[in-house]
Amino acid sequence: MRAIQLKAVFVDANPTLAGAAERLLRLEDVAFTINRAPDIVSDELPAALSGAQIAIIDHTNLPTHIARQCAGLRDVVFLGTGARSYMNPDELAELGIVVHTIKGYGDTAVAECAIALMWAAARDLSAMDRGIRAGQWLRTDALQLTGRTIGLVGFGGIAAEVARLASGSGMRVLAWNREAKEHAAVTFVRIETLLAESDVVSIHLALNDETKNFLSRERIAAMRPGAILINTARGALVDEDAMIDALRAGRLRHAGLDVFAVEPLPPGHPLTLLPNVTLSAHSAFRTPEASENLLRAAVAHCSAIAMRATDASAGG
Repeated sequence: MRAIQLKAVFVDANPTLAGAAERLLRLEDVAFTINRAPDIVSDELPAALSGAQIAIIDHTNLPTHIARQCAGLRDVVFLGTGARSYMNPDELAELGIVVHTIKGYGDTAVAECAIALMWAAARDLSAMDRGIRAGQWLRTDALQLTGRTIGLVGFGGIAAEVARLASGSGMRVLAWNREAKEHAAVTFVRIETLLAESDVVSIHLALNDETKNFLSRERIAAMRPGAILINTARGALVDEDAMIDALRAGRLRHAGLDVFAVEPLPPGHPLTLLPNVTLSAHSAFRTPEASENLLRAAVAHCSAIAMRATDASAGG
């Protein structure tokens, strides 16, 4: 058996991920520590990562000035694709810290959440639920989605699953992607066409410098009047102020949101006061199946990191 060479700390394991981590984070050449306090703050990371070469991070911010204090840290395994919402990989690279991301682990889970938010928005379920709980018999006219058009902004694994579910519900599926793609039952169009013709617009872009505020005030204004907006990707992809203005004015019928510009969403935030918004706490990917996929991928990253460290040691 090879001697343990590396130490890895899962710094913010929520209860669901902690259970999977206990079963799956096992390697001969990596010693894993699982921190079951998911609300750890950035200032506590240098102590939590003391002596660790690998940090496994689910949702905790790792500012560059904090990473600089984490002596020995060489790799960050981020549990998802949106690392840039929590750290600056380019700046960390300058410190010699490599950020690894995980794709595809929760495509079905996130797609199902996007579809659920779409149906909830079309039926005004959240508004009726709140009304009934408050003693009001609130009834609203729903938007029937069969025969309607959904537009997918960005087309990767999640969007492909949304397309499958939406087309199975009798919807016409449009998509726009930065690179040319083909997919059965999906018509790829220019972004202007998608916004103008879609009854539902669902965001599926990765967040980077080019896509920040991709759905700008101008693009929101170009959407079909009365459209539904769904975002299960990243809050910063949408101009939040412009979206709120469009919701208040009724240009957007409803927004179903799992992600926000600032998370957790602060109490009293304007989005919490609008009746035509359905909110979810960045939980689209949280299913047991996705959590298991996520942790298995994290183990694979750690194994590759340990192998490289062993090879480097042997070569040195």
